[in-house]
This record gives sequence, C-alpha cells and structure tokens, in this order.
Amino acid sequence: MRLGRIASPEGVAFVSIEGPPDDPAQAVAKEIAEHPFGTPEFTGRQWPLADVRLLAPILATKVVCIGKNYADHAAEMGGEAPADPVIFMKPNTAIIGPYAPIQLPADADPVHFEGELAAVIGRPCKDVPAARAAENILGFTIANDVTARDQQKKDGQWTRGKGHDTFCPVGPWIVTDLDPSDLAIRTAVNGEVKQNSRTSNMIHDVGHIIEWISRVMTLLPGDLILTGTPAGVGPIEDGDTVSITVEGIGTLVNPVVRKGKS
Repeated sequence: MRLGRIASPEGVAFVSIEGPPDDPAQAVAKEIAEHPFGTPEFTGRQWPLADVRLLAPILATKVVCIGKNYADHAAEMGGEAPADPVIFMKPNTAIIGPYAPIQLPADADPVHFEGELAAVIGRPCKDVPAARAAENILGFTIANDVTARDQQKKDGQWTRGKGHDTFCPVGPWIVTDLDPSDLAIRTAVNGEVKQNSRTSNMIHDVGHIIEWISRVMTLLPGDLILTGTPAGVGPIEDGDTVSITVEGIGTLVNPVVRKGKS
C-alpha cells in the first residue's frame, strides 16, 4: 500500500494512492478516515491524484537521524565510520512535502543535500530487538537531510545546521510492503546524478537502527527515522532542483530557493 497525505478542495486528508503513481491522470487518492495506523478505514471519498496536492506523508512528533551510516560518506567527510550508530535529531518544523521549496538561509553557505531512506514508525515502541523492528514500522519513504555545512562545522554539533525550516523534505508517500535491505538510492541535482548507492551499503541496517534508538527514547506512531546518506553529498543553490529516488518508493522532488524568494 502507498500511503500519502493530500490537500484537496475538501481539506487535508490521509489517503491510499492506487493505480500507477507515475501517471497522476490514472492514479486515485482514496481518503482514509482519521489516520493510517493499524488497519485503515476508508470514507468512500476519492480524487484523481492529478487534482490534489501531495503533502509530507506523515506528521512526525520527532525526526531521528543516523549520521555516517555509509562508510564512503564518512570518508568523504574526513573521518572513519563510528562503531555504533550516531544519533541526532531534526525538529518536526523542518519537514516539508514534495515540490515544496527548500529555503536557503541567508547566513548559510554551503548548504548540502543528503538523500536518504526513511522509516516511519507505526506504533509506540521502546527497547525493540532488531529482529522485531519490522513489527513496529508502518513503512518507508524518502527524505533529504538538508544541512548547512558551515554551521554544522562551526557549532561542533548539528542542531542548527540541520534544523532550519524546510531542511527535511519527505515523500512523496509511504510504501508499507517494502524490504529495505537492498534498494537503489540515487540523488540528482538538475538532472545530474550526484549520489548512486544501495541501502545494502549501510553499516547499520534498519533493524539495528531501530533497536539502538529505541533503547534511548520511546518511538511514537509517525516518527521518522532517517537512516543515513551515501557518498556524493554536495551544495545546492538558488534555482536548483533536487530529485531523490529510492527503488520501490518513487522520487522526491524539491526546488531550491534563497530564503525570502518564492
């Protein structure tokens, strides 16, 4: 199932997207009553996907991220991959949906893209063994861990550099029946491929990541877990378009603007 969140003439709703998602004229968004967790119930209302606007597919209480989870990315950042997962967080106010603009702060240069696979938590959980992590996952989506690299380096910790509004594009939807162990992940800027890897290259797999994070904090339905980015990160500028594709999910597209522009 592909779960999304839309803005329609009747308001904002969770939906199941049926039909070919790469052909909005043929795909249909079927409204889900209340929320997508558990066994979704449908209201009976539906819209052609072409007639609605896709939003970020989930409203997360928190965004938990894993740093340096691909050895090649750790190397390009000038260090070795850590033995244990490195956790950091982005505020939920950083979340935006497909085609919403990434806004570059006036005091940040350079700002980098980081294409990532993201897991969406499906129920409250704590101290989850890696072998049972899948039981607590609603599905998977795509995220861009946008980073003001100069601020990250200057501060010595990552909150400001990764926490700006619009610095967590997510979407276009959540796929519930997906094996995350070996998926192609690719990021392009203005059509030029910058990152090209597979999730099998992650140092810590999704199960281990969920186990590690849930030892520290309770995870709630809708929480986003960003699993790390492969090598190839680089700057984005005003006027660019970033496209992140994950096999089995689709493509997340966002334009880039300098803050204050639209």
